[in-house]
Amino acid sequence: MRTQWIAISLAFLASACDNKPVDRSIAQATIKPALSLPGGCRSTLFEGSEFTNCVAAPERQTIRTILNDTKGVPLRRLDRLQQSLGANATSVAFAMNGGMYDDDGKPIGYYVESGNRIKTLNRNKGKGNFHLLPNGVFYGAKGEWRIKSSDDFADNVAERPNFGTQSGPMLIINGKLHPQIAENGNSVNIRNAVGIDKKGRAHFVISNTPVSFGRMARLMRDKLHCSDALYLDGTVSALWYPSGDRMDVAANLGPMIVVENIAKAAKAAQ
Repeated sequence: MRTQWIAISLAFLASACDNKPVDRSIAQATIKPALSLPGGCRSTLFEGSEFTNCVAAPERQTIRTILNDTKGVPLRRLDRLQQSLGANATSVAFAMNGGMYDDDGKPIGYYVESGNRIKTLNRNKGKGNFHLLPNGVFYGAKGEWRIKSSDDFADNVAERPNFGTQSGPMLIINGKLHPQIAENGNSVNIRNAVGIDKKGRAHFVISNTPVSFGRMARLMRDKLHCSDALYLDGTVSALWYPSGDRMDVAANLGPMIVVENIAKAAKAAQ
């Protein structure tokens, strides 16, 4: 794969909502602007800011979470994820980091991988964006993907999903903006999030320039028409999009969300 890199240097504003120490060196390739296939990524403008929106459709893609390499060590980077997947990397439509974690890269909230629960639901109070309640869980089972607030998840989800990752805050809850998110707060960062639209598709979004929580939430509600959306991370947000020759190089990541094309995944497993 031949990759064209565009180096980007950004000055980030520190905030209580994005308070992890990071070592971020971003290298980002040009995104092809006019992709028609479901599951593709495209650039989109909203309120003067540029975002990359990657859409996953249940009939064409599967989603799983991955944390560790084959030795049980957190991967922490998307290029290491690619290496760890080996031949199965050819099935990847795109991948993105998603879910809150500690300094060692281990989840601090609910986390399920391949049906195995690694971490239980975290409903503790605290500081930072994860504890800007309500936070929530992105999860999936039997070909359906959902986002619920953590309390809603605890009260109404009885069966363990195939995958799940807890993050926060919720951006959209039943079509409404999170009540504590300002319209355009002083905290601006590169951010990523996931939302579910009325067709059951998952919209994975990453900003290409620093944005506020409010702007990202309105993008999800007003342009992508997601009834529920969950903030995934900030400052270290990264995307791997093989068809667009994009591999963001950001260190100190936590859980990874991997979207795979069904036909290619089946072929790779043979």
